[in-house]
Amino acid sequence: MKFNLAENLTQLRAKSPLVHNITNFVVMNYTANALLAIGASPVMAHAVEEVEDMVAIAGALVINIGTLSPVWVEGMKKAMLTAVKLGKPVILDPVGAGATAYRNTTLTELLNTASPTLIRGNASEILALAGSNIQTKGVDSTAISTDSLQAAKLLSQKYGCVVSVSGATDVIVSGEKVAFVDNGVSLMTKITGMGCSASAIAGAFFAIQPDGFEAAVSAAAMMGVCGEKAFLKAKSPGSFQIAFLDLLSELSPDELAESAVVRIL
Repeated sequence: MKFNLAENLTQLRAKSPLVHNITNFVVMNYTANALLAIGASPVMAHAVEEVEDMVAIAGALVINIGTLSPVWVEGMKKAMLTAVKLGKPVILDPVGAGATAYRNTTLTELLNTASPTLIRGNASEILALAGSNIQTKGVDSTAISTDSLQAAKLLSQKYGCVVSVSGATDVIVSGEKVAFVDNGVSLMTKITGMGCSASAIAGAFFAIQPDGFEAAVSAAAMMGVCGEKAFLKAKSPGSFQIAFLDLLSELSPDELAESAVVRIL
């Protein structure tokens, strides 16, 4: 299988899809900037009164449970139902899955409301979501991505969706198909909002690429390649996050295709 990463990035920038994010307070600004930098159009809207209308005009919906409240959860459910009804891709980022009973209950409610198109998280979150007895360290992973392969396959089969697990090696699963993306740098784990931005960027690729497996691989590759190239310019967290945003904007489609290290299982 061959992925047309260059064409996917070209199409994303040409179409500039609107990505509707119901995300957390901590990352809202950085996530919006990441979407703008890559060429997409972000909107952060969580009010119950408008989520249905916003989903209707968006190219994709991204649900991030980082900072939960009952009213936000109600908005998430409404938005997910509308997206599925309209055939819009739904990206679910199960931030901190396994950390608290409230998060676990909320995720169960969301998944019972509508099946996502993509579940994207770190290894601990994916393992917890699949029912493994694992305790996350807040929102940080205590497991490595490749250890979650079977859990990712289980979730993919159960919900009929793509599953993307971030880590030193990103693992992407769609049914029986498995891909590994070996790009990225460890400094990315020291900056708040990197994983959340990865989910939002996945939403942008899903909005323009109907093949969810290819969209998820494209998003993981974009994150990893930009991380590697940003690290050549900046070695500390503060300067790195600015360099990373710059790379999201500056990276050419050909550079993405040439630098991505993608393996198919």
